[in-house]
Formats: sequence, structure tokens, C-alpha cells
Amino acid sequence: MFARELARAPSHRLAAQTGSFAVNCPGPGTLGHLWGLLQWDAVFVSRSIYIASAEGDCGKSTVALGVVDHLSRTIDKVGIFRPVARVNDGSDYVLQLLLGHIGVDLTYDECVGVTYDDVHEDPDAALSTIVSRYHEVERKCDAVVIVGTDYTDLAAAAEFEYNARIAANLGSPVALVVRGAGRSPAEVQQAIESARLELESSHARLAAVFVNKANPNDVDEIRAALPAGLGMGVLPEDPTLVAPLLGELMTALGGTLYSGDAKLLGREALGVIIGAMAVDHLLERLEEGRVVITPGDRPDALLAVLAAHGAAGFPTLAGIIINGGFYPTDAVRRLLSGMNSSLPIIATDLGTFEAATICSNTRGRLTRDSALKIDTARALFEKHVDCDALRRIFSVASTDVVTPLMFEYALLDRARTNKRHIVLPEGDDDRILQAASTLLRRGVVDLTILGTEATIRSRAAELGVDISDAAIIKTSDEEYVGRFAAKFAELRASKGVTVEKAREIVQDVSYFGTMMVLEGLADGMVSGAAHTTAHTITPAFQVIKTPPGVGIVSSVFLMCLSDRVLVYGDCAVNPDPTAEQLADIAISSAATAAQFYIEPRIAMLSYSTGASGTGTDVEKVRAATEIVKSRRPDLPIDGPIQYDAAIEPSVASAKAPNSVVAGRATVFVFPDLNTGNNTYKAVQRSAGAVAIGPVLQGLRKPVNDLSRGATVQDIVNTVAITAIQAQQIDAAEGAA
Repeated sequence: MFARELARAPSHRLAAQTGSFAVNCPGPGTLGHLWGLLQWDAVFVSRSIYIASAEGDCGKSTVALGVVDHLSRTIDKVGIFRPVARVNDGSDYVLQLLLGHIGVDLTYDECVGVTYDDVHEDPDAALSTIVSRYHEVERKCDAVVIVGTDYTDLAAAAEFEYNARIAANLGSPVALVVRGAGRSPAEVQQAIESARLELESSHARLAAVFVNKANPNDVDEIRAALPAGLGMGVLPEDPTLVAPLLGELMTALGGTLYSGDAKLLGREALGVIIGAMAVDHLLERLEEGRVVITPGDRPDALLAVLAAHGAAGFPTLAGIIINGGFYPTDAVRRLLSGMNSSLPIIATDLGTFEAATICSNTRGRLTRDSALKIDTARALFEKHVDCDALRRIFSVASTDVVTPLMFEYALLDRARTNKRHIVLPEGDDDRILQAASTLLRRGVVDLTILGTEATIRSRAAELGVDISDAAIIKTSDEEYVGRFAAKFAELRASKGVTVEKAREIVQDVSYFGTMMVLEGLADGMVSGAAHTTAHTITPAFQVIKTPPGVGIVSSVFLMCLSDRVLVYGDCAVNPDPTAEQLADIAISSAATAAQFYIEPRIAMLSYSTGASGTGTDVEKVRAATEIVKSRRPDLPIDGPIQYDAAIEPSVASAKAPNSVVAGRATVFVFPDLNTGNNTYKAVQRSAGAVAIGPVLQGLRKPVNDLSRGATVQDIVNTVAITAIQAQQIDAAEGAA
């Protein structure tokens, strides 16, 4: 279709447009060549990148997600544009994926240029519409990621030529994605060169090359052969990214959920096993993450597979498909019900061969509904792509604005640079397992999860998350209990704790995790998703304690506003601190701010500013401020000061014109827990701020508490923060 329509169109009519002017180049001669030189060597400041391929099944969505992730770390407003969509009905899965990214604030309709039908009807008119709609997006954004077509039409060569024309007209450098699967390194080179020549013939500039789905054994050879200055990375093929979800298989088969947990239909199916042989042979062929297809009139196979699922010595399966239109008898159905298994069993009327063929041909997509695929794609991009080289393509200045997303990315990056070992005591919480999968897939930390290994790994497999790299320890493991009990009894002997009593205490998950940190088996602990704050932090108060010079353990919240990050303390631990304790909290909060590259400027909050008010509460804040000044004269601090004077320059100029902090405070110290806790929640809910914390400070080793309403992302952030605290503590000890 593309070939037929493009044959009618003038092949070299290029309307190359920028935000300020357009030039028409009638042909490939001198004027066209001169325009190409001007376009890329003198005129354009690139604020976009066009991700294109010369064929289908290249994994452009993986590269697009990685580029959007990368841009969101340094700039505020990232745009997405899809020049040609299959249909404009909201169903484009690539757009849905990218628009689901936290750093993107555009509607689906805004991001679509035209449809395939529009191109078939009039390719030149469609191109004009694409250019116009693109500039509408560009005006709203600091940089735009443009995702080319998917080759669901005919005539791939003509479709690639049209993508090249679009890129040239948008003034966007092209990031070429080449499929490595099924190709030798030499064949990959040939594909790159062919695509490069096609881009040049259409006056598009090739600025980057990604090879995706490469044979893992060929990655180094392919990378070494990439064009000089253009090679961004070689991503190996990962079966997780192409594995269909169990629900997608059910749809493809026209099947129904016979039994099991519907939530588990979101798990990836890593392969198919035909279960038509004798049971003993079938059990030998079971593999992790596979789907077993067995006729519905084979109750022996069905029951054996279901019993083996997750049992000791057997793998965890993704699901079972019973086929042929047969269903278990009433007696077998009662037995299945009694087994109380959550493993999904799908029923289809199709025969074994047809069902197996459909399952084998169903390819998974990188969609916003698959957390495991997204984590896998991000991890591959972060590991195998030269992000510094990618950054040089864009002439977009970094902003001084720090959005919540930028801050979260910075946390993960810093934690990853010097990995630490964190213990997660709540292995029976699904959110912990999901967060652990993200952290491990992206290489942020090493993890130990507390609980029963078979139970935890089985549940993780059911959830479709990968925690294979995590260590799992049972709190009754004698290898640790005896050691921890002896140490705990020694430390708490003055409180009358015997070794026998200590053995009972240290098998509690919070105590066990804390003892791991104390004994150097982990660098930090994160808990609280299913336990109270007191349950999480009391063991740390008892055995980890504070370092010299710190008199109190306190907390802060890192408040991520739309354009900056502030530090609020203490909003979670100390109900009514004294002046001395308030000074400790201020100094600790300033140190925490500095750990996360927030320049500390401390506002000691009260209901009055300067000398305008009196009273016991104001005097406490005034005294605390003086204590900080005497102990840390290097810290910018003001107090007592009201919140509006501390944060708003116009108010500061009237209420505290000579203050070095007023109007630009970054660390806000509240006079008591009542004020701090209510203020952080008010800002969180009313201003839409992202509140990360509470982050405990003042301990010799990092232990952090989670809210019982914590999201998976909250857990990921808190673990990263804990790892960074551990890095800082180790660095300080090394420098001492």
C-alpha cells in the first residue's frame, strides 16, 4: 500500500521545516545537498529524536521507553509523538506505554499525527498534517521522542522511506533500531548500512544506531562493529520481553478461565509444554514459567501438574490449558476445589495441535500492564546503552527544576553506582516482592528477603515477578538465631535479657533484620509495609543506637514538589522535642539534605517570625536556633520563622528582609510532631507533592520505615534512600 501511494508522489519534494522557517528542496542536486549541510551542521538545535526501523519486530518500544526514561532524568517536559498510527482510537500500545510514563503530560490525541488510511489517501497531505501536529507538541515540551511506524502495512522499503521523509521534515535526527535476532554480526552491519543509505537519500540524518534482540553471544562483536560515533548500544534478546501474558493466550485461544486467580493472568508465559504423555514423563518435562496444555479428559495429567506446581523440587508454572472442549468430572472438580490452588486453568475447545500452534505464535508486547517487561526493558537499556553519547544528541539544556521523577531517577542512579545490601523483613507482602523485582532487575541493590523460601518464591512466580537474585532467609534458621541471640543478650543484659529470651526475640522479623544490619550481614533495612512504625524502629533504638555527638533519632520526609525537593523534619518520631533535641533534629536534617544534594538552608518554624512573637513555644524554637548556630556556625539557619516567610520570597522581603534563609529555605524543622505530621500531609494532598519517607536519621546504620499504605514505588524509593545512606555512612567512616 505504501509503495503504491508513494509511487504517485514526487520522490524528492522535501519541505524541511523548523520552528521558525521552511525551505523547499526540489531535487537531490546542489541545492538539496546544500540544504542537507545547513540543516545539520549550522541551523538545527535538536530538541527531538526520531526512533525508526527499516523492518518490523525490532523492539522500538524498548528503545523508546529507555530514551524517555533518560530524558526525564534531566528535563521537565518530555513529549511523545507518533507520526503514523494504525488507527486513532486510543489502542496504539506503544503510545499507551509511553503516555503512562510519569514524566509525560500529553493526551493520546495530541500525540498522533495521522493514520495509515490518511497516508494511503494522500501521502503529501498526510505529511503536511504530521508536521503541523508535531509542532503543536513541540511547543509544549522541552524535548520530543518521535516513534516511527510498526510495519503492519505492506512494502517495508517504501514505509521506511516515508519515515525518513517525516524525520527530515520534522528536522529530527534519526535513531535507527536494527533487529539482531537471526542475524550474524556481518548481516547486522549490512542492515545498518542499507538503512543509512536510505535515510541519506531522503535527506534524513542518522544520529544513533541501536541493535536490539541481539544474540547474547554476539553482543560484543556487534558493538565493536557499530559505525563510529553512531553506536548507542547493543541490547541482547531477552525472552521475557516477547513472552505473552497468560491472559493474552486465553484471548488468542478464545478460552475462558476455568479456575484459579484471575489476577495471575498478567503473568508472562515463557513457553508451552504438551501434557499428553504419561504422568511420570510429563513431570520430568516441567519448566519454570511454562504453560502446560493437556486434554480436558486427562484428569491424571491435570491433577499431577497442579500438585507439582510450586512443590519442593518442582518449578512454578504460569498456568494450565485444558483443551478439546472436555471438562473434568464432578468428582475431579471437587478435588480441584479442595486443592485450593490459585494457578489459572484456562479452558478452550481447540485441539492440542491448534492450541499449541496459537500459543507458540502469540508474541508478547511491551505494554504498560506488564511491570516485569517494563523493568526488564529499563534494565537492558541502562546496562547496554551509552547514555552519555545519547545525551550529546540533544541540544537541550538541563533545567534547574527538580521534578519528583527526576529525583526518583537520581536516587536509583546513585544507589546503583555503589551497590549496597538491604534486608526486607516482610517477604509475605506482595508489594515487597514486586518492589524487590524492580530493584533487582535494574541492579539498584542486593537484597535479602525474610520468610520461607518455597512460599516466597512460589508467590513471586504467581505474581510474575523475578526475585531469583534475592537471598531468602527464614528467621528460625539456627545458623543465625544462635549468633543473633548471643549478641542481643550481651547488648541488653542490663535490661535482664537472657540468651533464652533473646532467642525468642530475634526470630521476630524486625529484630532479625535489625540484627543482620548490626552484624554487617546487610547494610540497611526497610520495613513497615505490614507493621507499625514502633515495631520497625524499636529494635534499631535498642541495638544500633546513635553515633557520638547525636542525641536523638529523628525523621524527615523528602517532599518532592513540582519543581524542587524540600526536607521536612521531624514528622514521624518525636512528639514534643526539647530545644536541645530540636537543634539535633535540625543538624541531622541538614546532613540528610546534603546527602541527597539539597543545599541545606534551615528554617526553624514557629507561629511568629523574628522577634514579633513571644511564648514558651516560640522561645523553644529561638533557643534551638541559637544552639545550632553555636554548634554548626557553617549552616545557614533562621528562626523562629513562619512557613510563608521561609518559602515565599515576596513574603520574606516584608517579614525578614535581612535573612539568608527566608524565601529560599530547603530544610523545614517543625516545633513538634503534631505540626510537622499535619503539615506534610496537607502539602502532600493539597499540593500534589510526592512525600518520600519517613527517612530515619541519627542511627549508626540505616533503618527506614514504610507507611502501611506504601506503594511499590514508595518501597523502591525508600530502599534506594537506605542504600545511599549506607554509602554515606561507609564513606564517613572511611574518612575518619
